[in-house]
Amino acid sequence: MRSGRVANPVQDSIRFPTCSRSTIEPATVRTLWQQFRAFLARRIRYKITRGGVLFTFAILLVAAGAIVSANNLIFLILAAMMATLLVSGLVSRLCLAGLALDFQVPEHIPAGRSVPARLFVRNHKWFLPSFSIRVEAIREAGSPTMKSGVYFPLIAAGVTLDAVVDIRFPRRGTYRQNGFAFSTSFPFGFLEKTARVTLTREMVIYPAIDPQAGFDDLLAGISGEIESHYRGLGRDFYRIRPYEAMESSRHVDWKASAHVGSLQIREFARELEQTVEIFLDRDVPHALDPWFEHAVNCCAFLAWRLSTQGASIHFRSNGYQFRQPEDGDIYTILKYLALVYPQRADTPEAPLNDASFKIVFTPSPRAFRDAGWMEARLLGPDVLPVPAGSADPGSAGPGSAEA
Repeated sequence: MRSGRVANPVQDSIRFPTCSRSTIEPATVRTLWQQFRAFLARRIRYKITRGGVLFTFAILLVAAGAIVSANNLIFLILAAMMATLLVSGLVSRLCLAGLALDFQVPEHIPAGRSVPARLFVRNHKWFLPSFSIRVEAIREAGSPTMKSGVYFPLIAAGVTLDAVVDIRFPRRGTYRQNGFAFSTSFPFGFLEKTARVTLTREMVIYPAIDPQAGFDDLLAGISGEIESHYRGLGRDFYRIRPYEAMESSRHVDWKASAHVGSLQIREFARELEQTVEIFLDRDVPHALDPWFEHAVNCCAFLAWRLSTQGASIHFRSNGYQFRQPEDGDIYTILKYLALVYPQRADTPEAPLNDASFKIVFTPSPRAFRDAGWMEARLLGPDVLPVPAGSADPGSAGPGSAEA
């Protein structure tokens, strides 16, 4: 079937070449710029010291004097000074060549706490030593920080030196790249040269387990509630306390009651192991992301403290559950908290054990009450507010960081 377009012999006989318009997407430009910046960052950086500025000024004065006086001796002095400057740059470059860095950290690292780590520096040159080498961590947003740099006055050829340093990771999550820098101003101190080194190694950093604002008071209150929850019907004597309404008279200690003049109850310790059920609700809106990070830190702090006190922990979080010590140690819970992130969920899950003491971190306490958590200690944004103006040391967004 033929088209209804009217044929134009001029237009049909002349075919204009179609020019493809090349467009550069903003994302492509941004990627190229990041690659260019990374290329510059890998190069050796130069910094003129105060001594180098003074020496350069002296070279300019000698050069002016040589031109004005036309004295060959002054020209020789100028040549020697310029050769000294060139030799200084060459020697410092040779000192940085052939250096390799290795870094060992402990297996378990919480965020916000300085931990000892071991730094290894090896000189792979077979003949030339390296002089006056300083190693420092590159300070960038979210990168680990060293309390102080490490100075090696001499690294002989083929030798590996090590030093213990204190390092601090500011956020929880996975650190895949850690940047360090070698620097030296040898031999004359005119130029300070810096060479960057990137270590590609994956490390999982736990949330902060150190107490923050309000954590100690919260732990004291919860510990008292746990003690009250588990007291009572065992065989081991616990204490004698005043009689409370609606209690059975079979546990009344009549001798102690006659002594003090009021009813006293003989209380026994519970034979069952004290189990604390901790639930972390991941169904958190985007506006409450800072509170979620604060709740993760508080959850890690409570789990760590309760574990050190010998309590059994049943940890749950939207489809995930772990029993400590039956399924493993406390570090499994801390590793999960290191990588956890907010995620939409359906209706809250129901409690599994009515006899355990329950703690729930959730922005929706009413929904959990409706799901059967009436007796649980519900910690929401109103009970556990984010401290105003405080930088959260354990925040890492989706649980990954590249320093």
